[in-house]
Amino acid sequence: MIIDATCHLQYQTTEDVPAIFRLRPRSGWAQWIMREEFHIHPQVPVVEFPDIFGNLCQRVVMPAGDFFVSVQYRALVPDTVDVDEYAPQMLAQNLPPDILHFLLPSRYCQSDQLTELANSIIGTSNPNYFQIEMIRRWIHQEIRYEIGSSDSSTSALETVQTRSGVCRDLAHLGIALCRAINVPARMVVGFLHELEPMDLHAWFEAYVGGRWFTFDATTFKTEGNRLVIAYGRDAADVALSSIFGPFTMTKMMVTVTPTRF
Repeated sequence: MIIDATCHLQYQTTEDVPAIFRLRPRSGWAQWIMREEFHIHPQVPVVEFPDIFGNLCQRVVMPAGDFFVSVQYRALVPDTVDVDEYAPQMLAQNLPPDILHFLLPSRYCQSDQLTELANSIIGTSNPNYFQIEMIRRWIHQEIRYEIGSSDSSTSALETVQTRSGVCRDLAHLGIALCRAINVPARMVVGFLHELEPMDLHAWFEAYVGGRWFTFDATTFKTEGNRLVIAYGRDAADVALSSIFGPFTMTKMMVTVTPTRF
């Protein structure tokens, strides 16, 4: 499917405030960016650089007053996600060096405290892709999706305790449970066609069989038509904006629509 996606952000500050945005998707095996526009107002210098995860970051200083950011994309994305139920778990000693940090506990994903739960979910099943699918299904069945049930500081451990959360929380829990059984996992943020209500979305990927696979616990089945914006260890790495000073977000609007051209 070819989709058009937009994200419009408006901030208000009382002084000059430095910020880093992660708003430019990259083409890769999972998507092809056909067209992209990035607009800011008022116009200020933008310095772009890749972070350690390969995400394109835009560094600016927002002047006092209103600051607008608008991005528009046209992308060719797969209608389905790849599935390989027999893709094997890789031993840690055989993982590529750049994958190893996705095995470690992180700020929102306390995998070292969830080993018992993870093992109870997968039981005696073979160490492969299907174990991750078992984790995804367990989260979908056991964790209630509830808007307003968490905030930006909620961790995977707290989500287990409250049994509720939003897409970010379900992704964090999936990541933590995967790492608890020594499967590398990472957070993904982006756009999902037909998401209701429409907003930016979060899911997770697990590394088995020598590649990354997509998993989304918010739905009965992981669907395609996803546009990836950023990857990271957890939400701290994939925030669409990191702002280093006082500010107020006064507007955020997201749209995703299919197109033929």
